[in-house]
Amino acid sequence: MTYYMDEASTTLSALKKRLQGADLIPSQEPLLEDISGKMSALGKAGVISAADLRAALKTTKALEALSQKSGVDTDYLQLLRRAVNGFFPKPRALDELDWLDKRAVASLKKAGIRNTRQLFDAGSKSAARLAKETGISQKTLLDFILIADLCRIQWVSPTFARVLVAAGFTTPAAIAEADPETLYEAIAQANAGAKYYKGKVGLRDVKRLVGAAAYAP
Repeated sequence: MTYYMDEASTTLSALKKRLQGADLIPSQEPLLEDISGKMSALGKAGVISAADLRAALKTTKALEALSQKSGVDTDYLQLLRRAVNGFFPKPRALDELDWLDKRAVASLKKAGIRNTRQLFDAGSKSAARLAKETGISQKTLLDFILIADLCRIQWVSPTFARVLVAAGFTTPAAIAEADPETLYEAIAQANAGAKYYKGKVGLRDVKRLVGAAAYAP
């Protein structure tokens, strides 16, 4: 299992479909303006996959070059870059999981595992082997891996992953298949008891979460 969706095999058409099907935040809504025409122009400029797109938008110089080649304006490409990069959430440092056993975190660091992606990759290969190598109990290691797994979902921080686990939703697949209202109530109840975070997560946010979870491999 991979940490992210496969950017090399994810086409511009698939990206367009994801953007069109998402409940975009207001600042991203301009992405839908003539999206078919813009994606077609990018394709003619040699951008075929999400990997191509991210590489072509990685630096300001590269972005400007793509704009000139494709005819798609730089403001649109900057907005597209932010949206697409959001589909690949940055791995979170294990130090952010500050409620978990600090000795276990130290053992993982000693084994070269410092963030959620490294932990997910190592745990996916063999959690039993990783437990043996680090001296961490499999139960404790499972607690870590559940958080790392959920952090693959767009917008999910380690703290919010903790809430999801407390609410009984421990995998991206379970969230992707959840009824948004049921998930919303479960999250609210879990947070009301333990006060993991301040404020309130709305039903609309939970619906976005369910949609995003479907893209975690």
